[in-house]
Amino acid sequence: MELKINQQIKQFNVESLSVQSLLDLEIPNKQNGIAVAINNTIIPKTNWDQHFVRETDEILIISATQGG
Repeated sequence: MELKINQQIKQFNVESLSVQSLLDLEIPNKQNGIAVAINNTIIPKTNWDQHFVRETDEILIISATQGG
């Protein structure tokens, strides 16, 4: 499966992938303070296990940062 994540094309050797599975692969050690948008729609964290991505989706993963 080829996905466009944060404007970069990435390859995954799977047939289907939930948002949670995608995050487990991409950022396994940091999933607090994360927001995910697919095709300009925010996916609530409560739906990450049930929402599956497709090759045509544009995925944006945003990580909150601290600052002053």
